[in-house]
Amino acid sequence: MEARGWDCADVILFTGDAYVDHPSFGAAVIGRLLESRGYRVAIVPQPNWRDDLRDFKKLGRPRLFFGITGGCMDSMVNRYTANRRLRSEDAYTADALAGQRPDYAVSVYTKIVKELWPDVPVVLGGIEASLRRFAHYDYWSDSLKPGILAECGADVLVYGLGEKPILEIAERLANGGGAQDLRGLRQTARLGTAAEAGALAAQENVFKLHSFEECLADKRKFAQNFRIIEQESNRMAAATLVEPVRVGGVERAVIVTPPWPAMTQAETDVSFDLPYTRMPHSRYRGKRIPAYDMIRHSITMHRGCFGGCSFCTISAHQGKFVASRSEESILREVEKVTQMPDFAGNLSDIGGPSANMYGLKGKDETICGRCRRPSCLHPVVCRNLDTDLSRLTALYKKVLDHPKVKRAFVGSGIRYDIFLNENGFRSKDGEAYFGQLVRHHVSGRLKVAPEHSSEEVLKHIRKPSFKQFEVFKEAFDEINEREGLKQQVIPYFISSLPYCEEKDMGALQKDLKRLGYKYLEQVQDFTPTPMTLDSTIYYSGIDPYTGKAAYVARDPQEKLKQRAYFFDARTHGPAWKRPCAAKRR
Repeated sequence: MEARGWDCADVILFTGDAYVDHPSFGAAVIGRLLESRGYRVAIVPQPNWRDDLRDFKKLGRPRLFFGITGGCMDSMVNRYTANRRLRSEDAYTADALAGQRPDYAVSVYTKIVKELWPDVPVVLGGIEASLRRFAHYDYWSDSLKPGILAECGADVLVYGLGEKPILEIAERLANGGGAQDLRGLRQTARLGTAAEAGALAAQENVFKLHSFEECLADKRKFAQNFRIIEQESNRMAAATLVEPVRVGGVERAVIVTPPWPAMTQAETDVSFDLPYTRMPHSRYRGKRIPAYDMIRHSITMHRGCFGGCSFCTISAHQGKFVASRSEESILREVEKVTQMPDFAGNLSDIGGPSANMYGLKGKDETICGRCRRPSCLHPVVCRNLDTDLSRLTALYKKVLDHPKVKRAFVGSGIRYDIFLNENGFRSKDGEAYFGQLVRHHVSGRLKVAPEHSSEEVLKHIRKPSFKQFEVFKEAFDEINEREGLKQQVIPYFISSLPYCEEKDMGALQKDLKRLGYKYLEQVQDFTPTPMTLDSTIYYSGIDPYTGKAAYVARDPQEKLKQRAYFFDARTHGPAWKRPCAAKRR
């Protein structure tokens, strides 16, 4: 700050991650965006919350606001396993050192800042705040928690991808406004008064949800709330949602405004074309940040996911509608990566949340505007969805045409139901895309996520039938045999999902044996994360869309039994009964 001649910063951001100046890290995106508009931005990564709080004090008071994010992951997901055990490493910290962020980092940071600087506006952002904006089930405390604003005292919360809201917030505050002037901004949440909530509830396109206290008393009401929240979050013309909550004995309400439309191609380009160094901060010189190692030579082509998987937070945070970059912007980033000193010719990933959703959207967006479906792919691929993959195939070829690019891999996973069904390929462009993918963009192992083989489980989690996975694998193997390639499909599976019983895991084990899978590498025990359909079912025992009771494995021993079927697919019967299973685990 002294070197730049600043008497103060306009905005000070606190983040739970180590600072990496790369478009995959939210603090870097927001910082660079504000900087591009002339604001003076300072960033404090992983502040120490256990000492005399000098990290929170050292930059003084910002002119406009403090911004707080837990980082690229929810801090509880980052710190704990599905068994609620502390993780030994943190991929978003230098040298993977664990313990450099607190539990519930957003709340901890906010309370400290509010105690030190009570009159400075505090703006929350990032996935932890975004997915905790409403009352939510918290797996790690096994309790229902109110919206995060009711607990931490921040002035406003930006949910989802925050470029548009954060610029509007900065502009209002720069024009002399205060925290009270941040009402009504799109894609934000704030804590309003009971009178405000009552006045809003009388207006059109406003839903008043059951209060937090009602949800505590009746799990069915919590499930009913979730259905409205999910449907409205996936609409183009969403409603304002009002959720009453009692704070300090006073009746208040969390007021959540509708999201902005998905960013246009031009707007997405602006965000990705900011002058990132693509490097960790120099304070980490000589240290390794595992999350950065994964993405240092990768390219993100789009944001958002229209898959709507019941256990996944991607669409809940990034949105259902895909925002794609232009080819020119992507190829400019490819050029930047090739100029990095350690680039050896291989792009580790050219993809996105689901790598083959690039450029896909509704054919007639007026139909999309009326849609409430959380998934464009389930129960069937929407007839209004343009699934033409020829543009993506052509882009892959252009990336490979770069003289310094030897290989460009797709490492972020694909949705095979976009281009095939149980009868084979859905179209010629889909077949051409798959051929290009398998021949030129697989690093030896292609990741896909069938998740399970049970039709009941798959129907619930909004995934295609297991037969489609078999068709996909058969097509993959056929190309490999014809081309003389030695490549593998690496499937991802989850145990203890809602509706999944031990018999379903036994059937999955048999299916895997039939397909020749002796060992599984990509497996996980279901972990309920805030604001997903499956976490709602895990807590309430009720399916919000049917109103009926839904089976879910909650008992630790039952979850252990289900997970044990993954450890050895060579024989039938649960691995937990065999003496050597514990060693394998």
